[in-house]
Amino acid sequence: MTPPISVYIMTYNEADKIADAIASVQWADEILVIDSFSEDDTPDIAEAMGAKVVNVPFKTFGQIRNAAIAACSHAWVFSLDADERCTPAARDEILATIRQPQADAYFVPRKNWYLGRWVMHSGWYPDFRQPQLFRKECMRFEEADEVHESYHINGTTAYLTQDIVQIPFKDIEQMVHKMQRYSTLGAEKLARQGKRGGFWKGLLHGLWGFFRLYILKRGFLDGAAGFVIAVGNFEGTFYRYAKLAAKGKQLDMPPAAWKDD
Repeated sequence: MTPPISVYIMTYNEADKIADAIASVQWADEILVIDSFSEDDTPDIAEAMGAKVVNVPFKTFGQIRNAAIAACSHAWVFSLDADERCTPAARDEILATIRQPQADAYFVPRKNWYLGRWVMHSGWYPDFRQPQLFRKECMRFEEADEVHESYHINGTTAYLTQDIVQIPFKDIEQMVHKMQRYSTLGAEKLARQGKRGGFWKGLLHGLWGFFRLYILKRGFLDGAAGFVIAVGNFEGTFYRYAKLAAKGKQLDMPPAAWKDD
């Protein structure tokens, strides 16, 4: 007998993605859409497809993931982002796993489609990020983490083998928009950790990030997609340190030199 499982999907203005995400997990006993008061049709689409919408004000990604886990009703939880799709093969493996679990939390491989191709290098495959299948009581995220949230597992971990699919960006503009948001959150995280920003520091870290993804992770084998990913990583890293360096400085107006004393 398969134990019941909850799926949660975090959203904010994901009207163009949420339907496909929910459709891919209709096999679950409970589907929760953890929304941060979207201004588009995301909640209406989700409810029309049978999902339960729970509104949670966004503070940090760590905080909102903990709220999502707490809202789940069942002992097993599978997390899915709005730009991810659970494949039939992954579904079958998940259900078989929770029938005879060998661990408390499982990493799930992701395969990304970007700029018209599967990205198999650039550090994007198999793209294990955080455990996505886990016992509810064993998983906890660091509440303070604005982005790239760390986690704590009270139990054992293992890896699944069947890919889920991620379609992270519909175009380069969307990638740039996410880079801007995440670099701002990243700057806040660096500041909270007591780290210092700097334009040269951002440049050096950004160049290393580009080299690591494009050369060491063989992003050049991913064609144009690999180059754009490496450049996006450079920009996000640079702006994270640059935004921290500029924090609190008066940058919008020059000194009023044209005024009389």
